Amino acid sequence: MAKRRIYLEDIPLEEALARWWAAMEEAGAADPLPGEPVPAADALGRVTAEPVWARLSSPHYHAVAMDGYAVRAEETRGATETSPLRLQVGSHAIPVDTGDPLPQGMNAVIKIEDTQLIAEPQSSKSKAQNAQHADRKSQIANRKSQIEILAPVAPWQHVRPMGEDMVASELVLPANHKLRPQDLGAIVGSGHTMVSVRRKPRVAILPTGTELVPPGSEPRPGEILEYNAIMLAAKVEEWGGEATHLTPVPDDFEAIKTSVAAALETHDLVVVNAGSSAGSEDYTADVFRELGRVLVHGIAIRPGHPVILGMAHDKPVMGIPGYPVSALLTFDLLAGPLVARWLGQPAPPRPETLQATLTRKVFSPAGEEEFLRVAVGQVGERVVATPLPRGAGIIMSLVRADGILRIPRFSQGYEAGETVTVELLRPPEIIRNSIVIIGSHDLTLDLLADRLAQRNPGLRLSSSHVGSLGGLLALQRNEAHLAGSHLLDENTGEYNADYIRRLLPDRRIVLLGFVTRVQGLIVPPGNPKSIQAMEDLTREGVMFINRQRGSGTRVLLDHELKRRGIDPRNIQGYERQEFTHLAVAAAVQSGAADCGLGILAAARALGLSFVPLLEERYDLVFPAEHYESERLQPLLALIRDPEFAAAVETLGGYGTVQMGQVLGEF
Repeated sequence: MAKRRIYLEDIPLEEALARWWAAMEEAGAADPLPGEPVPAADALGRVTAEPVWARLSSPHYHAVAMDGYAVRAEETRGATETSPLRLQVGSHAIPVDTGDPLPQGMNAVIKIEDTQLIAEPQSSKSKAQNAQHADRKSQIANRKSQIEILAPVAPWQHVRPMGEDMVASELVLPANHKLRPQDLGAIVGSGHTMVSVRRKPRVAILPTGTELVPPGSEPRPGEILEYNAIMLAAKVEEWGGEATHLTPVPDDFEAIKTSVAAALETHDLVVVNAGSSAGSEDYTADVFRELGRVLVHGIAIRPGHPVILGMAHDKPVMGIPGYPVSALLTFDLLAGPLVARWLGQPAPPRPETLQATLTRKVFSPAGEEEFLRVAVGQVGERVVATPLPRGAGIIMSLVRADGILRIPRFSQGYEAGETVTVELLRPPEIIRNSIVIIGSHDLTLDLLADRLAQRNPGLRLSSSHVGSLGGLLALQRNEAHLAGSHLLDENTGEYNADYIRRLLPDRRIVLLGFVTRVQGLIVPPGNPKSIQAMEDLTREGVMFINRQRGSGTRVLLDHELKRRGIDPRNIQGYERQEFTHLAVAAAVQSGAADCGLGILAAARALGLSFVPLLEERYDLVFPAEHYESERLQPLLALIRDPEFAAAVETLGGYGTVQMGQVLGEF
């Protein structure tokens, strides 16, 4: 086996790409791919490899463009409304229908609605004969008739001259043109049934890792569902390429080498997913060296630092990290332009951008360019961007992301309230039609978002979980349409109202009832440590998981601890924080904690036991201008729908008596 090396590079993205492209161009591996003939009917989205020249003119004859009468334009001169002109049918006016060849000697068409048929009296025998003919031409041809016209026509009026659309030998489409539905019509209309299109780039995706199990499995601890290859293959298909999802191989040098070498024989690019870092079982770089050469190992980007770019058998190879966010972002950045080049297309355009106000301060490592995922929404006249979780393994941060904020290398980040440029992952109209809720997390918000999207296609609820206090501060800064809050004032025992008066004194606020919910201790199934009360949190051997400062649950916890005389310093795990009820439940499910304060619905969602302790109110807080706005009316109508309240109650641990009621105006 080749000796394992540790990468030491930290190359800027532009330099890494330049190295790789220079090597590909030297080997001729970046040239556009050759053409292959395909039926025009099957060529949608493909790229022409050669120009398409018209074999036929279209139309290939002088074609009538309107139902009416073919005439000689010069014979219609002098016709007016006060002095109509009559033309003999059959000799000076020939009945025609749209698409007919223009009769010999005629050079214009009068629309039928601009004529009046003047028929001579007929015998009974003639009438009987005419009755046998169903179409207008036959009827006219069997009677001595004239038409009366009120205006002249110009030469070639209502006629499509031969070659009006295209002329034989004319260029229909150039090479390197991505075919659209209308292009397919033009190809066939010009006399072709086949078209030469560039062969689809073939990309092999090789997942590696002893821990990988196939989709549909029930993974055990230490096992990971392999879904990165599905994402990456979908990207290739989206770009117009052809992806091969190779059978995953374990972390074994010879097995990886064999798979890569075989894939290189039939593919234009081989991508190894995982094993690109410097761990004891990261073999990708060594495999590339054995089969060719490594050009780059380590790019100054985040996420996605441990990327490998190389050449093997005069073909490009790529090693990308196993974390899904890193994998998708680096693959998009590096492979997308290459597939486009092979198809004779320009590099994919940079996404559309907009200016947004950043809702939270973000720090960033000074030596790396960071791609920060953000949720984006328009609140009044302002567009706001809220940072999402940054972990390279959090695929939901990409699912929920509306855009990417690029933080330049050697920048340490941005301040809250700073104007930043966001590269959009969704169309701007979706951003404009988003209702932004920032504040406390609750499972019912996911249900609300789903029902809203079903009832009102194009309208979206975008939620960010920063805690109740953070939600009210977001309203203070005009960064959200509403906030979810369950802040208990320990002096008055009142929910939310005192905090609204204190934090939002200069704004008209509507406090809307939403749900009451049971808070308690989420514990493993069967409650093996018999945790029954707050006092049990101080027992030796009990590991607690807390919520973040500023969350309503944290305020409630601290209030109860103070009321019961419990010192938080005696609770093991009190300083460890999570940002949602489900995250607390997941920590308990995984064994990382023995219990955590949360809601019954979160415990039920993960099959955990629950010790009820308290009931609290969870309200929605609206600035009045948003509450009264047209945009939020569909949301308010849904909240007040009894069917939605019934769906909430099925989650367990919720009361909906006050749902949709105005509890106060401030």
